[in-house]
Amino acid sequence: MPREIEFRRIPGLPPYVFTIIDSLKLAARREGRDIVDLGFGNPDLPSPQIAVDKLAEAAQNQRNHRYSASRGIPKLRQAVADLYQRRFGVTLDPETQIISTIGAKEGFSHLMWVLLQPGDAAIVPTPSYPIHIWGPYFAGADARQVPIGDGDDAAGFIDRVMEAWELGWPKPRVVVLSFPHNPTTTIAQLSDLQRLVDWAKDRDVVLVHDLAYADMSFDGWTPPSIMQCEGATDVAVELYSMTKSYSMAGWRVAFLVGREDVVGALGKLKSYLDYGTFQPIQIAATVTLNEALDFPAEVSEVYESRRNALCDGLNRIGWDITKPAGTMFVWARIPEPYRAMGSIEFAKLVIETCDVAVSPGVGFGAGGDEFVRFALIENEHRIGQAVRGLKKGLTLL
Repeated sequence: MPREIEFRRIPGLPPYVFTIIDSLKLAARREGRDIVDLGFGNPDLPSPQIAVDKLAEAAQNQRNHRYSASRGIPKLRQAVADLYQRRFGVTLDPETQIISTIGAKEGFSHLMWVLLQPGDAAIVPTPSYPIHIWGPYFAGADARQVPIGDGDDAAGFIDRVMEAWELGWPKPRVVVLSFPHNPTTTIAQLSDLQRLVDWAKDRDVVLVHDLAYADMSFDGWTPPSIMQCEGATDVAVELYSMTKSYSMAGWRVAFLVGREDVVGALGKLKSYLDYGTFQPIQIAATVTLNEALDFPAEVSEVYESRRNALCDGLNRIGWDITKPAGTMFVWARIPEPYRAMGSIEFAKLVIETCDVAVSPGVGFGAGGDEFVRFALIENEHRIGQAVRGLKKGLTLL
């Protein structure tokens, strides 16, 4: 029997609490129960037909099966530059200020490698998408978690970021932010981001903004890009992904844009790590960005309708919910009669008595244990079924 291996990095990881709910969900389905899954944020809408058609066409060309460029093919990077000009009024150099990544998770994780090392620190929001917290740790750095706040707006979070930087030692080199925010749905106005950019100019800080929900917003509100801020390319980089905007989750196409030396540093590291996304996917993504101009708005409209169905339904059964202005999620404080259970036990109860799966808030970090996250990944009929199940099973509402 070989000696047990002492692994690196993973021993400090807490249990991935979402697997607990997945196991219960699978067990319930094996019993023949119909579980409405509003847990895992996996987009269910089909990718644009133009992307599928172009992928199939490009895959027939054997030349496209060779190694590609880790930075992304030139036409794809130009398409991203055109998107930023069209969508945000921002001019970016596709040669020096844009790089393709194999999804935003890969881009963010490897970005932390070039910005941080043991002894460094980053400021990250909490609760948050897990990789935003754990990415700095994987790089050997300290992640100083700053509460995101009540989920209404980002102004208080930005105040707390500035305070944490002033009080901390060593001074954090990176500030991670993401608006609209997963899981709390907190939003930022352009003035909030400008204040942070102005603050960062006088300090040795890189701002890393994950704009995963750039096009998923409701009630006429439009999320800003940090690149719209004056001086942003001096201090900030931003991740833009096709996962949500174009419902292309499995394709793994995202981009890092912004400060030239940071984009170049990630490009240098990636040249050692990969040869980029499969070239037919890059070609399909290029055509999609250039030609499927209305698709993000169509996707957003679907999610807005689902948000209304869920939030209106929950409010009708006595679960007080504020409608989020963006993302594909609803961040819901556990009803007071059940709050002391904590989010894992409450999520278990919801599966067992309501036939609905949700994500426990504690899985997103400190401050999340009084919440669960609903993902808007089922149609309105199924959401209605979930609301009826919750009404029947949560008898204390």
